Amino acid sequence: MFALPAPRFDSEHAIEKTLLQRRSIREYAPGPIALEALSQLLWAAQGVTNPERGFRTAPSAGALFPLEVYAVVGDVMGLDAGVYKYHPHSHALMPLAAGDLRGPLAKAALDQEWVASAAVDIVLAAVYRRTTWKYGERGIQYVHMEIGAVAQNVYLQGVALGLGTVFVGAFMDEQVQALMRMPAEEQPLCILPIGRPA
Repeated sequence: MFALPAPRFDSEHAIEKTLLQRRSIREYAPGPIALEALSQLLWAAQGVTNPERGFRTAPSAGALFPLEVYAVVGDVMGLDAGVYKYHPHSHALMPLAAGDLRGPLAKAALDQEWVASAAVDIVLAAVYRRTTWKYGERGIQYVHMEIGAVAQNVYLQGVALGLGTVFVGAFMDEQVQALMRMPAEEQPLCILPIGRPA
């Protein structure tokens, strides 16, 4: 496991200003982003806000937390290129595959070039049964609501860090699963490329 820097819990950036500046960004300047920025983005996505009860930064139906978070690292200071899985409770990354896989991920995403040019791509996946065992088929909708909240958290945290992202939903599921080394029960739902706006 690779321990991430501790997340910050305050900043000078007002939430109103962040909302005003939120945009979908598809063009990124070359160069790395800081490890601290990736740490903050992952915490914004699924960070634990109450260790005793396990609550996280995004709402989850029944506090069942069906989402998994991956980082496809290409250009992050202090972190080798590769695929990592985020572990919220330890705020750490588990390496799954070595090497820069942004290009293959972009190919799996129907050649959307911003996936390859981002410093890092955050991939969100769902384990539907974590929610459907309790809520039945309705649970699928709850998972989709949750992923929207998580993606918005990443968008807003990115703005506060001077970074940009875009919600990518068009990709070949099986190829993304293979690249991420996802278990069969996990379904990829979106890719969030992250970089400094060009």
